[in-house]
Amino acid sequence: MIVIMGVSGCGKTTVGSLLAQKLDAPFYDADDFHPEENVQKMQSGNSLNDTDREPWLRLLANRIQTWSEKGEAVLACSALKHRYRNLLDPTRAAFWVYLQGDYDTIVQRLQQRTDHYMPPSLLKSQFDTLEVPENALHLAVTHSPEALVSTIVTQYSLYEKS
Repeated sequence: MIVIMGVSGCGKTTVGSLLAQKLDAPFYDADDFHPEENVQKMQSGNSLNDTDREPWLRLLANRIQTWSEKGEAVLACSALKHRYRNLLDPTRAAFWVYLQGDYDTIVQRLQQRTDHYMPPSLLKSQFDTLEVPENALHLAVTHSPEALVSTIVTQYSLYEKS
């Protein structure tokens, strides 16, 4: 299991779907698993809190276990806090990739995006919530998606061999 994480707008879905194609693995976007109440809350410009996220994270943790049992898979998920990542991957079996970028770069991307329910006004709350992962491959969002995928594939193959 490979988990691509970071704040909204960092490229998780783009990189994750390209990576899944490259690996011939299924791709899942954690945003697709949010309950309608969470989506509506974000659409109205309100940040999710831990209580809002808890059922969503538990559902994803169960799905991750199922997907991992079936073979390789790629998940795009914000996973902003250490606690969230521990809930999602309690055995630390997943390969984590953190797409990092500064606020100005990401907010520009969000302002250009029209196909997502989270408004750019919530980005600050994501950066405020973010706890940078220690045990993850850190990649700058300023690289092309193809370059990011190439780096992930190389690093993942080294990870699998260790």
